[in-house]
Amino acid sequence: MEHTQLKQDESQYVMQTYGRFDLSLDHGDGCYLYDLDGNKYLDLTSGIGVNCLGHAHPVLTKALQDQVASLIHVSNLYYTAPMIETAKHLCQSTGMKRAFFANSGAEANEAMIKTARKYSQMKYGMDRTKILTLHNSFHGRTIATLEATGQEKFHQYFFPFTTGFDYFKINDLDSVKEKVDETTCGIMVELIQGESGVRPLDQNFVKDLEIYCKENDLLLLVDEVQTGIGRTGKLFCYQNYGIEPDIVSMAKGLGGGIPIGGILTNEKTSEVLKAGDHGTTFGGNPLATTSAKTVLSIVDTPEFLNEVQEKGQYFQDQLRTIESNQIKDIRGIGLMIGIEVDEKNIGKLIEKCMDRHLLVLKAGTNTIRLLPPLVITKKQIDDAVNILREVFES
Repeated sequence: MEHTQLKQDESQYVMQTYGRFDLSLDHGDGCYLYDLDGNKYLDLTSGIGVNCLGHAHPVLTKALQDQVASLIHVSNLYYTAPMIETAKHLCQSTGMKRAFFANSGAEANEAMIKTARKYSQMKYGMDRTKILTLHNSFHGRTIATLEATGQEKFHQYFFPFTTGFDYFKINDLDSVKEKVDETTCGIMVELIQGESGVRPLDQNFVKDLEIYCKENDLLLLVDEVQTGIGRTGKLFCYQNYGIEPDIVSMAKGLGGGIPIGGILTNEKTSEVLKAGDHGTTFGGNPLATTSAKTVLSIVDTPEFLNEVQEKGQYFQDQLRTIESNQIKDIRGIGLMIGIEVDEKNIGKLIEKCMDRHLLVLKAGTNTIRLLPPLVITKKQIDDAVNILREVFES
């Protein structure tokens, strides 16, 4: 089918919930995507941080083909090896105690919210339900996670929202303390605020927050939907900060392209949810967890994670050689990088990149977000920087 016909059919039959780029993609290979005419694009989006192994990775493709031929789905009323093996890998690698699998980041954060509230209500009573999140955070698009998201633009049209959330300032422990009261059960953070501009939290603030939570028996909830599974050069970003969360959510890169999300719980929270408290029909199915197990077998090695750190630093160093007053800041950890620019220019800059067959993302109102596949090579990084140099210096 031609691109023009695809666009017409999409506008007629698909709900218009996305502002799509004028591009129809057909297939991928490694860090490249190809449109319907065979044009080749260097992909620095990886499906918004999902395709951590790139496209059509041979090991992942073979594992999925074998699993499709064996068992795609059964209910959670039965044991399946891929689900249990994936949970075992995650727990043994992180020191967390138990895993729960869902289908998306928003579902993972819902599970984290429910676990935190049950823990506190069982221990302190029914009024201890409030969860604090950061201003400019993003935690999902379900009714509860929309309210957990600390951005007013998302708090429209879908009332009434689930109550029980409040917001504090980034890197400001006093702001946290001002918001905490006898109804507070937990504090939920992204260690890099992805959707609002790729903004890493301050190291000292995060450590102080961990101490404050432990002293007051507030659960420290870390949203690793975008930052997890090797994106920052550690299996989870919290490991860069030297902290021990009570619950961690995950999704995106975990399945390498197959939808999966979940949470990891520590000793304190691992027995909170009992049979019947929470569930999901598709969560932990053999296909999704085979994908996750395969991704982890590749990503979760010292050699691979060290390479992500090295490539991330190399990428930032090369970006800083671009001489342009349009670039206001370059920031990030590992292969999660933001280039801050003037808000009025960002749309044109992204279009210019696509015209040169480089795909990038927007974060917030003024940041170009780079989330390349973790398997990107230094040669491909050089190619991307050369295109960005053309875009910024032209």
